[in-house]
Amino acid sequence: MGVRETEIKELLKIVVDEDASDLHLKADGAPCLRVHGELVKLDVDPLSPESVRKLAYSIMPEKQKRDFEEKNEVDFAYTSELGRFRVNAYRERGNTSMSFRLVKSEKLNIEELNLPEIILKLADESRGLVLVTGTAGSGKSTTLAAMINHINELRRAHVITVEDPIEFIHLDKKSFISQREIGIDTDSYYDALRNVVRQDPDVILIGEMRDLDTVRAALTAAEMGNLVLSTLHTIDATETINRIIDFFPPYQQRQIRIMLASTLKGIVSQRLLSQIGGDLIPAVEVMLMTSTIKEYILNEQETFKIRDAIEQGDYYGMQSFEQCLLKLYQEEKITLDDAVAMSSNSEDFKIRIKQMGLA
Repeated sequence: MGVRETEIKELLKIVVDEDASDLHLKADGAPCLRVHGELVKLDVDPLSPESVRKLAYSIMPEKQKRDFEEKNEVDFAYTSELGRFRVNAYRERGNTSMSFRLVKSEKLNIEELNLPEIILKLADESRGLVLVTGTAGSGKSTTLAAMINHINELRRAHVITVEDPIEFIHLDKKSFISQREIGIDTDSYYDALRNVVRQDPDVILIGEMRDLDTVRAALTAAEMGNLVLSTLHTIDATETINRIIDFFPPYQQRQIRIMLASTLKGIVSQRLLSQIGGDLIPAVEVMLMTSTIKEYILNEQETFKIRDAIEQGDYYGMQSFEQCLLKLYQEEKITLDDAVAMSSNSEDFKIRIKQMGLA
């Protein structure tokens, strides 16, 4: 199968038709889909290096072509009548490779995404910092988009997003939404955030907090009275708090703990796993700021206790991964093996299952 420039749409149509989340292309290999979490190779001839290169350049914006030539990897978005895709082009053994992620913008409802309703309470906050965390591909961007959609439907707010690249396009409803893309509308997250307070925002979405300058700017914006939403590649609330603090030199960490304790509203951590029947479903940990958790953030020696506070915080709407996994298993949405594999401590989880008479 030699891919011509016009055949990218044929490949992306297969993604849509097969309900796949991702498409992977590389030189001397057959195209590969990710369907319900599993990789599936298409039964076609391998792609030639030149085919993949031409395919990439046929859909790459001019600036991204220059960036790719200079840095050997680049992110961008591609839109066609089939939908919107987040694309990463990169070098592999000197050849061009590509990964496409389908952005399913029709599902931006918390209930349809199988997310806890308490997330809407976080979206309704007028100020402070809300973080959505998880590994790559865990649905962080979709959850943030659902929160922005909720705000857009209910509040007259100026929402400014800074993304790399823009994934979900939000049309104005009640809110006025300004979406900025790194490399096109601004040079970096830091540059965008340095000036964002002059743009009269109510809500600021930062695609990812990658470095110290971005983290500092996000905390400052939240401290100044904006609602700031962002993501981190961390696995749970405790690791997220420690990661933010570790961005800063030791002599500043006490002040950062104070800033976090006063601005942080909640952390939503996600892990995707296979649902019985074939689709994917999120397991979600939710931490909300309480006086107890505030004390644990301020006291370095007690930060590890946040996990216990989450377990005991169901009254406030909190839940741990283990509590969520137990619920999904009891509702027969996931298998026991998948629940154990996705738990933070598989041995402790097995013991809990046995104590409850569920195994």
